[in-house]
Amino acid sequence: MLPSTTIQEHMHKLEAISSHEEQMYTFLQLFLELFPVRNAFLMRYSPLGHLAEGIISIQESSLVYIGEIREDIRSYPIIYAAIRERQAKFCTGLEYLKQMSSKDITSTIQTLLVVPICYGPVVIGYICSSDFEQDGINEQLLEDFTQFGRQVGKLLLDSQGAENHLQVLSKRELEVMRRIAWGENTVEMADSMSISEFTVKQYIKSAIKKLGAQNRSHAIGEMYRRGWI
Repeated sequence: MLPSTTIQEHMHKLEAISSHEEQMYTFLQLFLELFPVRNAFLMRYSPLGHLAEGIISIQESSLVYIGEIREDIRSYPIIYAAIRERQAKFCTGLEYLKQMSSKDITSTIQTLLVVPICYGPVVIGYICSSDFEQDGINEQLLEDFTQFGRQVGKLLLDSQGAENHLQVLSKRELEVMRRIAWGENTVEMADSMSISEFTVKQYIKSAIKKLGAQNRSHAIGEMYRRGWI
């Protein structure tokens, strides 16, 4: 078992990195250092259309940009389950063949690990690995992977554009607008944030006004433009 304090200590070090791109590269390196994996593929995820898009992959010291990858994760049951349940998943052998699309099955890859990157109940991306230093991934290691994904999600969203967006939106307004961007409705937000639906709507109304937007979609677009999402 990997102590949660060990992951948190490493995350605190990453907080000092100001570049968002450098943060992503560094936490993938950390992923390879902490766990028995030899490669890692970082994907962003949007619940709108269940679309996954590649960002970067790393194997030892090799870094590759994988922006050409775009997939509907509903075609991949193991990825879909990891995102839906917000838990790391692993498959190998015959189970791998069942879980993957036929166009992605090769003779060299027969195992897959999926680690969702979460911010509370929202999944913003995931890490995949297909090459391992040991046979099999036990339940405890899967839980460690899950905790890593949650710590990464918190790090990325707490630090992303922090100095700029806090001058415009409050922390709650920012959280609510991000949740909208990821597909949550006001009822779901009220429940997960332990506030009333009326309060959620007030945060939305205030954020739209502060951003100088006409509506929710316009506000989300403006946040994307400013790099806050």
